[in-house]
Amino acid sequence: MQIDLLTLFPEFFVSPLRQSMLRRAQMLGKVSFRVLNLRDFATDRHRVTDDRPYGGGPGMVLKPEPVVAAIRRVRQEDPRVRVILLSPAGALFDQKRARDLAQYPRLLLVCGHYEGVDERVRHFVDEDLSIGDYVLTGGEVAALVVVDAVTRLIPGVLGGEGATEEESFQTGLLEYPHYTRPRVFEGLAVPEILLSGDHARVARWRREEALKRTARLRPDLLVRARLSPADQEFLAELTQEIGKDR
Repeated sequence: MQIDLLTLFPEFFVSPLRQSMLRRAQMLGKVSFRVLNLRDFATDRHRVTDDRPYGGGPGMVLKPEPVVAAIRRVRQEDPRVRVILLSPAGALFDQKRARDLAQYPRLLLVCGHYEGVDERVRHFVDEDLSIGDYVLTGGEVAALVVVDAVTRLIPGVLGGEGATEEESFQTGLLEYPHYTRPRVFEGLAVPEILLSGDHARVARWRREEALKRTARLRPDLLVRARLSPADQEFLAELTQEIGKDR
């Protein structure tokens, strides 16, 4: 996969793209990144990329010409590219969308800035994406979130097959708790079942803990989660216990 990032601040990406899993993915040849400086697509001698909004108001707006010129350049290189504008007006980015985007051979992530981009740019992108209902200075942070979430889903990036299958949101639930050495830390012990060697019991314990955690912290996820009859029975019993405690 190739991921291009269009930004006014190319230096923003220098360190993150050289770290941890993203660095490993590049070394394995699973993904390549290219950072495009929006100013390189401006045509005037001062490389202006923004202007005051029509109708007045605070802030500046990114001009359509350099953004669209960059999009066209990448589309000429590869018509299969999926062009995404990072924007608070976009659909909420989630694990399902990350899985979908990991199937594309190439992505172009357009980072908005200032008060946003000229509305006409949206005629040249495939979709808007938002990482949450809050305001950021620019789309660069959001682009990194998308890059990280998508890259780790590319087969081979995290190692063995199935490395991401039990993570939070993959099955619609939060992930179960994890423990490692020491066996006891400041009076807090690792659950005995994890030391039993009984893989079937451990698997069921983990599933039930994931259900408990999701019901407690993100009950909204249960509406869309893939639940077996055993899961539903467990949740019904859990609801009864919570009701008694109240």
